[in-house]
Amino acid sequence: MKRNYIVKLLQDRTTGKTSATCGGDKTETKLRKFQVAFTFPALIILLLTTVFVSCKQGSKKEHHDVGKITIDSSLSTLLQPSNKQVVGNMAVVKASYQSEIMLAEVQGIVNYDNRAETGVASRVGGRLEKINVKYNYQPVRKGQLLFEIYAPDLAAAQQELLYLAQSGEEPLLSQARQRLMLLGMTAEDIQKVLQIKKVNYRIPVYSPSDGFILEKSVANAISTPAPPVASGGGGDGMAGMNGSNETASTAAPATTMQNASVMLREGQYVSAGQSLFTIYKSDQLLAEFALKPALAAYVNKGTKLGFYKTTDREGTFQTSTIGLIQPMIKSGENFTLARVYLTKGRFKAGEILTAKIPVYIKGSYWLPASAILSAGAQRIVFKKENNVFKPVNVKTGLRINGMVQINQDISPWEFAKDAAYLVDSESFIKAENEN
Repeated sequence: MKRNYIVKLLQDRTTGKTSATCGGDKTETKLRKFQVAFTFPALIILLLTTVFVSCKQGSKKEHHDVGKITIDSSLSTLLQPSNKQVVGNMAVVKASYQSEIMLAEVQGIVNYDNRAETGVASRVGGRLEKINVKYNYQPVRKGQLLFEIYAPDLAAAQQELLYLAQSGEEPLLSQARQRLMLLGMTAEDIQKVLQIKKVNYRIPVYSPSDGFILEKSVANAISTPAPPVASGGGGDGMAGMNGSNETASTAAPATTMQNASVMLREGQYVSAGQSLFTIYKSDQLLAEFALKPALAAYVNKGTKLGFYKTTDREGTFQTSTIGLIQPMIKSGENFTLARVYLTKGRFKAGEILTAKIPVYIKGSYWLPASAILSAGAQRIVFKKENNVFKPVNVKTGLRINGMVQINQDISPWEFAKDAAYLVDSESFIKAENEN
């Protein structure tokens, strides 16, 4: 109502419809009073709103959460999980930096020298009629009958030989003889066929050399020795050096010399060129030592070593040099095979050997073995930080007389001397990686 009245007065003033000056003055006076009356309450409302907002913000700042707990910074280290750090008062050690000269003790085995092996293969495809080889590692002599084979190609070639012998074609007869010899027949067998004038359907195959014969599949299995077996000490490279009582972590290759019966059977068919047997010479042997990568890095071809039969140290000790270093991978594990070629008559195939290899290690960091914890493929130490011990992964190398080589700079660190005391039997350690 009042608003409409004000609008009407303003319209009358602008259009000149006011009736008199006296009346206009009265209207202006009323308008000023109305403006004052309207502005004053608005200011009061604005002021009250400002005060209310300020009080509300102040109350928020002064609000105290009863359920909130403030943690003292001095206690924060005590609230970490036990698998990430350990609080305790234990003896600590620091890594020593030094060079070492040691005798690495490794285990090995006597094996046949595969450089002198002789293969026996079937030159023609056919059926095995008779097999005289009954078991693997059976001793054979040169010229001894191994098996007899029936082959259609040999029968056809003999018939051709007999036909040419009757026809008197000497050049063709000579070529027929040569063909039969290439198919595996000996000159004596060919001459016998010409004498009896009958085809020999069972062709004999003889041993080409002296030695021990075994099936080809078995020979392939033993030609690659097993990787070294780590000891219970964690397999840090080596143990039991310099007269230490610890168990050696490099074991002998798992080659088994078993006189098992052969798998070939009479009546079995073979193809042309198929290798059936392997013959090893008994007078040519070698010693094989499987080395872990940590030790193999310090051993080269020509390195001198002393070795002996494990059961007879005094009577069989001898010195030699490594003749071959061969990196190998078997069963997903990489290792290095060190071979020593043996003299005749001192050892027999299958005997277990122990070797001492002198190794010089340049300056490296070393920690006591008790300060290192083996957790599968990880090597963990407990590093001291602010009166707590934190598990940290480290890169280890060789193991010498209770000391373990560390392949990284750890000079400023302090470690718990006995790491095993900081681990519960049912704990899972969360170790950090630090460079």
